[in-house]
Amino acid sequence: MALQLSYLLSLLFLILLLPHSTTAQTSSNQSLGSSLTAQEKDSYWASPSGDFAFGFQQIGKGGYLLAIWSNKLPEKTIVWSANGDNLVPRGSKVELTKDGKFVLNDPAGLEIWKVDLVRSVVAYAAMLDTGNFVLASQDSSLLWQSFDHPTDTMLPSQTMSQGSKLVACYSEMNYSNGRFQFQLKSDGSLALQTRAYPTDYSYADYWPEKNISGFKVVFNQSGSIILITKNGSIVKSILSNPSSMQDFYQRAIMEYDGVLRHYVYPKSSLMPRSWSYLPNFIPSNICNSIPIDMCGSGACGYNSYCMFDGQRPKCQCPDGYTFIDPEDVMKGCKQNFLSQSCDEALPESDLFYLKSMLNTDWPGMTDYESFPEQNEDWCRTACLGDCFCAAAVYENRICWKKKAPLPNGRIDSSFKGKALIKIRKDNSTLKPLGADLKKKDQSTVILIVSVLLSSSVFLNLLFLLAVFLLVFRFKYWKPKAHKPYPVMPGMNLRSYTYEELTEATNGFREELGRGAFAKVYNGVLESEDRKLVAVKRLNDMVRDGDLEFKAEVSAIDRTNHRNLVQLLGFCNEGQHRLLVYEFMSNGSIASILFGGSRPNWHQRIQIALGTAKRLFYLLEECSTQIIHCDIKPQNILLDDSFIARISDFGLAKLLKTDQTRTTTSIRGTKGYVAPKWFRHMPVTAKVDVYSFGVLLLELICCRKSFEVEAQDEDRMILADWAYDCFKERKLDLLVENDEEALDDVKRVENYVMIAIWCIQEDPSLRPTMKKVVQMMVGAVEVSFLPGPSSFSSSL
Repeated sequence: MALQLSYLLSLLFLILLLPHSTTAQTSSNQSLGSSLTAQEKDSYWASPSGDFAFGFQQIGKGGYLLAIWSNKLPEKTIVWSANGDNLVPRGSKVELTKDGKFVLNDPAGLEIWKVDLVRSVVAYAAMLDTGNFVLASQDSSLLWQSFDHPTDTMLPSQTMSQGSKLVACYSEMNYSNGRFQFQLKSDGSLALQTRAYPTDYSYADYWPEKNISGFKVVFNQSGSIILITKNGSIVKSILSNPSSMQDFYQRAIMEYDGVLRHYVYPKSSLMPRSWSYLPNFIPSNICNSIPIDMCGSGACGYNSYCMFDGQRPKCQCPDGYTFIDPEDVMKGCKQNFLSQSCDEALPESDLFYLKSMLNTDWPGMTDYESFPEQNEDWCRTACLGDCFCAAAVYENRICWKKKAPLPNGRIDSSFKGKALIKIRKDNSTLKPLGADLKKKDQSTVILIVSVLLSSSVFLNLLFLLAVFLLVFRFKYWKPKAHKPYPVMPGMNLRSYTYEELTEATNGFREELGRGAFAKVYNGVLESEDRKLVAVKRLNDMVRDGDLEFKAEVSAIDRTNHRNLVQLLGFCNEGQHRLLVYEFMSNGSIASILFGGSRPNWHQRIQIALGTAKRLFYLLEECSTQIIHCDIKPQNILLDDSFIARISDFGLAKLLKTDQTRTTTSIRGTKGYVAPKWFRHMPVTAKVDVYSFGVLLLELICCRKSFEVEAQDEDRMILADWAYDCFKERKLDLLVENDEEALDDVKRVENYVMIAIWCIQEDPSLRPTMKKVVQMMVGAVEVSFLPGPSSFSSSL
């Protein structure tokens, strides 16, 4: 009773104190017109004691986070953030405007985040010593406070009302919303829940407190987190803390691994100074807490399993599997072998085996068959002979077959069964069994035919006559299906009529771009939910135009990569030959690189690396090698996320897999094409390497490869000027007035060297695109440049 009374008194004191202390305490109020700009040096507003700060924190090289953090500690621990899902570039600004709005804009003035206030007039903003950032009116009434909009952290004196939640970050350094959350539901019950990432939808509870009903979660001045009713009585102690508020900084955090933990940090320098969490975290073992009938991947990703060491969960891959992303193990695991074929029901014991894992289970959702009263040998044989069976679990004479992907995996000493993981014995480069069977069938047919043909002259004549009659019948007698617009063999693309595309482009009115062989128009397909498209119209009078059209469509249709602009369909009606592509909302890099709003250094790096990877795919990884022949800024488009995607609006040259080089007429754009090509020299993949080198220099310097109006004649040709700057150690001239690039001068130097290697006059000196990518990511060191005599920049 005495304990409950003390809680009531402290709570009453807190309730009386909060509305006044959060606004009336001594603080450096920020008046209307105040702003902060994202930059490398400190840009923040500190609380009066300096314990907390509000401002910008740089997150790796990915951008800036508008956040609140503990400012006195060596570890700048972030306790709240505004734009975790959308980091902003350097130069972005948060401002308390003259008309009382609080808004975060990127350098181009685009609104990223704002505080929504309904008919309220803000007088000032303040960062308080509690860690609460507030917007207040002239009479110091609170209009908005960060405590009412928590992210993943609670601080002492903070409360959570019904419907509020703490959402875990995606990972330690990724502050976007992640896979778990802690919520005080609208009915007053508490829950930890998994989330259907990347949406805000939550699955069932994995730590429910359903038989209680509370009004608020309070992080009280005693350092404990409690659930209280409307009248202030304590319903439940969620996390208790033996450490005093006077001696320790404190915070509670819903962590990315699904565990709610209470952290403390000693204020005294006599104690080891670091954040440590208390032992009463929730749940006590996350690996075994996710319900077996719940949707989602569980505590770890699909095909992985969770191990708990008493402190933290650890995600692992079973034998035969590897992490999809070693930097993000919670994404799950993938097979590193070829899956079992279902083409023929032949014994698989020679190709696959089952790896035993004691005390390991993937319970629940992936069971598709269960067999009681069976021994383990029977279970093994049943899984090996079933192409759908990715694993089996055997316990107490029961065999469960499981299909992929495997969710909710865990190792649990209380589980006395074992998992049997199906793995291929040999490497993953083998063809599926079905392919071998088909090959065997073909060999058998060939053998039979050979025997027949060699048996006698008479039988040979009969056989040839039968073949002739069959061919004649199928060619001339078989009814043909009517196709108003022909589709090329092997194509799965939609065939549009010329009338459809004329209507979609509003009579080819809005031109997006043009080249020597075609023009590109903006279009809207009304019949496909108003899908935006780009329609490429080949010029009617192009020589060998039909041949070019078929080659391009065939090449692009066989090219399937998420970062190449997708071909959706075509029109081949009389003299009208058109291609229909997906629409890229952010246009080409030429439109932003040489326009008024230039991309920052980080964006240019990503565009350059992305383009290099896409070219590597086209030239060296694609099943049918494609030499683009027209790599330039106008043909590198940017999707909604500003990811570089190669457009094939220029006419690519298709090579067969057994060809290494060919000759061709002049294609591409002057200035981006290797000089020797214009001398009718053989063309290889090194042509695109040259073009990429020119493009890379343009991305580094934010200027065109040739500027006739350059003030200094030495700067007219970008390649020559870049080489001179490198030789004279004056790389800062290439990126002058670009502070981000100047701060990353080592990368600037490497990229300039890579570009100059790419534009060597002798194609044999140019690196492959694979090596270019390796040099750009630092996997291969960039060697010293050859002399200028080996270097060509002629136009």
